[in-house]
Amino acid sequence: MALARGILARLRFPHDVTEQVAALVANHMRFADVPNMRESTLKRFLRLPHFDEHLELHRLDVLSSNRRLNSYELVKRKLAEMPPERLKPPPLITGTSLIAAGYPPGPRFTEILTAVEDAQLEGTIATPEEAMDLVRRQFPGESGS
Repeated sequence: MALARGILARLRFPHDVTEQVAALVANHMRFADVPNMRESTLKRFLRLPHFDEHLELHRLDVLSSNRRLNSYELVKRKLAEMPPERLKPPPLITGTSLIAAGYPPGPRFTEILTAVEDAQLEGTIATPEEAMDLVRRQFPGESGS
């Protein structure tokens, strides 16, 4: 990835192109893990910016080597089954919700909100109330209340 960034910088490619190429390089081997990914991990993977480019790179990579398109076909099927609102649903709670519940602002918010989003993407919670219940269970004693 550093090599690609260096070459693109030397050739004066725009920042957004450099970032996309770096993402393509960094993620191209993740397709091998697709069949075993947790639902939340898969959804985060599928919503990478310009995912169509990741998918096409994988297809070309596989066709030039082992020709096994199993992961490619699985991803295509998952993408067809999942509307965008299932890939990236609106958050059930925010940092403001945590503050209102007595949680002190800080770096721990990222961990808490990621755990909530994981559960939402896995389908184990679906409402703000369920999200706050999960927070209270998994992060007890964090709030001032």
